[in-house]
Amino acid sequence: MRQVLLILVAIAGLAATIDAFMVEPYRIEVTHSSIPAALTWPLKIAQLSDLHTSGFGRRERQLVGLLDAEHPDVIVITGDTVTSGRHYQNIRPLLSRLHAPLGVWLVRGNWENYYPLHNERVFYSQLGVHFLLNEARPIRGDIWLAGLDDPSSGTPNLDAALRTVPQRLYVIAAFHAPGFFDNVAGRVPLVLAGHTHGGQVRLPLAPVFWLPRGSGRFLAGWYAERGSRMYVSRGIGTSFLPMRFRCRPELSIITVGS
Repeated sequence: MRQVLLILVAIAGLAATIDAFMVEPYRIEVTHSSIPAALTWPLKIAQLSDLHTSGFGRRERQLVGLLDAEHPDVIVITGDTVTSGRHYQNIRPLLSRLHAPLGVWLVRGNWENYYPLHNERVFYSQLGVHFLLNEARPIRGDIWLAGLDDPSSGTPNLDAALRTVPQRLYVIAAFHAPGFFDNVAGRVPLVLAGHTHGGQVRLPLAPVFWLPRGSGRFLAGWYAERGSRMYVSRGIGTSFLPMRFRCRPELSIITVGS
């Protein structure tokens, strides 16, 4: 009986390992949610986070296909497109394929700060991507997007970003590490963040044992505080170990004003 039990445990462990390294990291889940807002008409956002891409492979092809099926109005990338400095050229094929009527917008994550890119505005502009660093821009007449530096590795400045925003317009703040939400709550109605990977490896009946610095008390999904709501994406890619377990990669679709 003990031998049978050991065999079953070994089989289960092998199956879990195969799933964690070869299956789950490539099963992107599309999540849909909506929040009320007094807008002229609804806005459909596709939030991408933690792409950690080193080329246009299986996961990237799947992501582009899912985006094409969703037809978002705007794409917002909340940091960590790369995993090292040498990967900047390798993200060109993916970023150049991302398109939305109101544009593709991107903010830094901690990996962009670890490996600074020379002339990053020019780099992203050549790929058709709008880069924001402690600044806000209109994505349509009644909605502005404020993009901040990564709070866990840089110097976010919400005051500077909001300085140019006309009063009484809807503002979305985008930054990487969600622990900064406590500094933003009450000042903007919607926040988009990532960084946590949702824990990346979620063992049954066990607490999350790994979260990067700057995650704060946040893991994944919706949070609300002082009239502000924040969505923390589980992200698309992986960091350090190329595995996910009980924590699928996520393309989050958020409709504002529905």
